[in-house]
Amino acid sequence: MAATRLVSQTPLKPYQRAILIGASSGIGAALAQKLADEGYQLALLGRRESLLETLCTQINTKHGEKRAISFVHDVTQIDDVPTLFNKVVAELGGLDAIIYNAGILEVVKLNEFDPKKDIEMTQINYLGALAWLNPAAAYFQGVKSGQIVGLGSVAGDRGRVGAPAYNASKAALHTYLEALRNRLTRHGINVLTIKPGFVATDMIKDNPRTPMVISPEKAADGIFKAMQARKQTVYVPAQWGLLMQIIRHIPSIIFRRLTF
Repeated sequence: MAATRLVSQTPLKPYQRAILIGASSGIGAALAQKLADEGYQLALLGRRESLLETLCTQINTKHGEKRAISFVHDVTQIDDVPTLFNKVVAELGGLDAIIYNAGILEVVKLNEFDPKKDIEMTQINYLGALAWLNPAAAYFQGVKSGQIVGLGSVAGDRGRVGAPAYNASKAALHTYLEALRNRLTRHGINVLTIKPGFVATDMIKDNPRTPMVISPEKAADGIFKAMQARKQTVYVPAQWGLLMQIIRHIPSIIFRRLTF
């Protein structure tokens, strides 16, 4: 259920309008706060209604006006997306950016091959992105402007032993975003692929020794800077770009022996 309508724009007080899918916690919640601070009006989507409502209340109270509204949505419910997309855009009064941040990483043991876990990761990490970003692409192409942002992962740069389906879902998202970019750039639309490293969210709660961990707020700052600069592909933090350049070029005969 959505909150009440956003505050009206005026010529002297324009807003950028964005849909953020996967907003209830972690990077999504931090990015919502950052975008609101930077003058965006937001439609925040996620599965956890109470967290979304709390986030909206925090944002709207901080700014003294209604900057954020919430919609409870499970991205695996793909058939709901066309109608919901139109409803959200109508509530916002238009659309300037869409950010797909929904994602899940299931714990998968090295001797485990669980189709249920793999299908769930594929549905949330990749198929949900198709369902939301396709109508956004069509909308932006029609108005000849806009920005699409997809949250991938450094894990999508190489097929690691730790979580094959997670790696594959992020690699598929990266390639899909690249293809959208190649289609839409000529229409004045920016498509940005964000590849975070390790961020202090629920995804790494079972790995206390994870290196190079940054806060969701630091990740949100990096994402916003990339959006403002209309970048194409950005690692967050930037150090991962050099590290993944090395990892991508490790010969397969060596890479397959690694345990991460």
